[in-house]
Amino acid sequence: MRLNPVLESLGTYPFVRLEEAKRAALDRGIDLIDFGVGEPREETPAFIRRALAEALDPVSVYPKAEGLPALREAIAAWVGRRYGVSLDPATEVVPTLGSKEAVFHLAQVVGGDAVAVTTPGYPVPDRGARFAGREVIEIPLDPARGFLPDLSALTPDVLSRLAILWLNFPNNPTGAVAPMALLEQAAALARDHDFVLACDEAYSELWFEGDAPVSGLQLADRTNVAVLNTLSKRSSMPGYRSGFVAGDPALIAALKRYRPNVGVAPQEFVQLASVAAWGEESHVAEVRARYRAKRDLLLPALYAAGFGHAGGHGTFFLWLATPDGEDDEACALRLLEQGVVCAPGSYFGAGGAGHVRFALVPTPEACAAAAKRLV
Repeated sequence: MRLNPVLESLGTYPFVRLEEAKRAALDRGIDLIDFGVGEPREETPAFIRRALAEALDPVSVYPKAEGLPALREAIAAWVGRRYGVSLDPATEVVPTLGSKEAVFHLAQVVGGDAVAVTTPGYPVPDRGARFAGREVIEIPLDPARGFLPDLSALTPDVLSRLAILWLNFPNNPTGAVAPMALLEQAAALARDHDFVLACDEAYSELWFEGDAPVSGLQLADRTNVAVLNTLSKRSSMPGYRSGFVAGDPALIAALKRYRPNVGVAPQEFVQLASVAAWGEESHVAEVRARYRAKRDLLLPALYAAGFGHAGGHGTFFLWLATPDGEDDEACALRLLEQGVVCAPGSYFGAGGAGHVRFALVPTPEACAAAAKRLV
């Protein structure tokens, strides 16, 4: 059969290649400690699981695309506590099926010829843009600038054609954290050139040290701004698929018109469990503490093995320069033979070459075991 040429041109999703390498290693009898894929493996807190069970109803109906009022209100209340920002839950918030689908679909909703993404970066904004028929423009994350983009390098021609400028901070894969000045600069460009500034803030609640990361929701003028977030990392709920988009009411209204066509609203029992999750903070502090402890177990061994910590202090990732400039895929395969799985930096685009990413998702005991193998 004939397939969409975009699908045929994309090749294998990078982490599928990693899974194939892992299966081959397992077939050879290698015991793996897996830091490759950034999927949280922490236990979902009991109070969230209870809320889900209590929300199950013998009559199951299709969820409305705009989400339950109770969830929109819980999200707005969390934003108010976290950032000191007031959102109208009726016009500035829409729940999503996690954040990945919302990232992918945004290029279907807004006008413009091109989508700007950062490299190295999460691949979904790029792929969503390609399926929407948009040109993809890559903006390097500059190591000399702390893995921040130089937005002043965007030419007037590029700015005039943009549909979306994607920023992801705290950043996957580098862990970089953006200053408010960068978001203000990007938002001003979005207003001046009438494109959407989309801030993927999936890791906003995870940081190893320093102040809490800032948000695009803290911008004084949120015209043409969309902020995406999720419970997957904050509350260890990846399988629940519950997130949100918040920001410019005109964009939220457009998303509410679009989303019934694709049927991606979370189930109502998941939405009610999400109300409980957004309303409680102590479990989030515990999650941060666990990731910090795992970082402290693993990072000294990585230093001893010749890796250089190249990234920032956000997310639950360690972004490392390979020893002596070793090719990143060769380095990852070498570690795989020792039973330690990491992701080659080139999986995140050309800007990731010469680096590897460790996702601190194994248990503390596994992190300690991996440290011994590295040494």
